[in-house]
Amino acid sequence: MKWTHLTFDWNQAKAFYIVASEGSFSAAARALNTTQPTLGRQVRALEAALSVTLFERVGRGVALTASGQALFEQVRPMGEAASQFSMAAQGQTQIDEGDVSVSVTELDAIYRLPGMLAKLKREAPNIRVELIVSNQISDLKKREADIAIRYQRPEQEDLIIRKIDTERVRLYGSQCLVDQYGQQAPDETTDLKLIGFGKGDPLLNFYQEQGWDVSESDISLYCQSQIAQIELVRQGLGLALLPDHVGDILEGVSRAFPNHLEPVEVDAWLVCHRELRTSRPIRKVFDAIVAHFTHEQGR
Repeated sequence: MKWTHLTFDWNQAKAFYIVASEGSFSAAARALNTTQPTLGRQVRALEAALSVTLFERVGRGVALTASGQALFEQVRPMGEAASQFSMAAQGQTQIDEGDVSVSVTELDAIYRLPGMLAKLKREAPNIRVELIVSNQISDLKKREADIAIRYQRPEQEDLIIRKIDTERVRLYGSQCLVDQYGQQAPDETTDLKLIGFGKGDPLLNFYQEQGWDVSESDISLYCQSQIAQIELVRQGLGLALLPDHVGDILEGVSRAFPNHLEPVEVDAWLVCHRELRTSRPIRKVFDAIVAHFTHEQGR
């Protein structure tokens, strides 16, 4: 190979790759823990070296030009190779020390992970865990998290995927609201109050699969936060779907229509990048989560 053909700066190519991937200079600066002016200088220098315009402004972000898109397709394998190289290097560590990020839902962060983290901290005090608490799915391929607990089986390749649980999800309401509905079937209830996640709520499928004629008009409140939904349930503002390991321990909350609705089973998956699985700190956290869920199931 004629190395003299490499006339551009690798750091400038990295800046271009991250800005294009993140969609804006501000997001790229946060991802790289640097400043927007620094990234701007690197990208402008790359444009000058290659005699092309890579980006155009679109609102608060940027979009690739035709030339930028063509070059991004070339630099993408470089970025992925650099990531693989970094992960392989992390795998060489032989001590239980380092940072590990775990993406979890609100309910898992509050009702499941604290006990596991307390035990892990006693066994491996030099591992620092970052909990990314969100009901949105983190992208492990972009290193948004090292490990994730998900309730849909991921379709991405090159991921380690392990089923760790099957949750039973039911409708719950305040004791007063459940008593108000009494022994009626859901379709017999005239003042039905449901709490959903948003317009076009996919949870409607749950009710319809139960043979229940329900529409969006029956949803009295929308709320993306599961923790907030629990408080709305406690205040008697509606019924919400919760896993039974959470709903059954909430004070003043009971299962709704227990004689008419069957629980829905939802599989939980533990997901990790394949190369990161060789890193001792990440493997330690991965195994600790598996052990914790296994112990819960044995109770």
